[in-house]
Amino acid sequence: QVQLVESGGGLVQPGGSLRLSCAASRSIFSFYAMGWYRQAPGKQRDLVASITSGGSTPSYAESVKGRFNISRDNAKNTMYLQMTGLEPEDTAVYYCNAKSIEHYARYDYWGQGTQVTVSS
Repeated sequence: QVQLVESGGGLVQPGGSLRLSCAASRSIFSFYAMGWYRQAPGKQRDLVASITSGGSTPSYAESVKGRFNISRDNAKNTMYLQMTGLEPEDTAVYYCNAKSIEHYARYDYWGQGTQVTVSS
């Protein structure tokens, strides 16, 4: 069973920065894609950013383009989300996601989530 453990959330003032980390219990080479999702109270879970196994061609939600940066360190089996210029609208629980294909079946793995609160 794959475990994904997020860390780095917290309370930050508007305009501030945070870096989220997602540590995987096995080599992240096995995931063809990884991403960060977020869910605010009363809203659906939305994709924030994603990155492929090679680390190229990351994609971002329009609302975070230019402010967030997704990356992965394959040697550390860890994915990151660097968030800058944080706004109150970024307040949500952030979830790490990893996708793999194993024995011809697709799998989605999720972390437990980390709270990000942007408030003065």
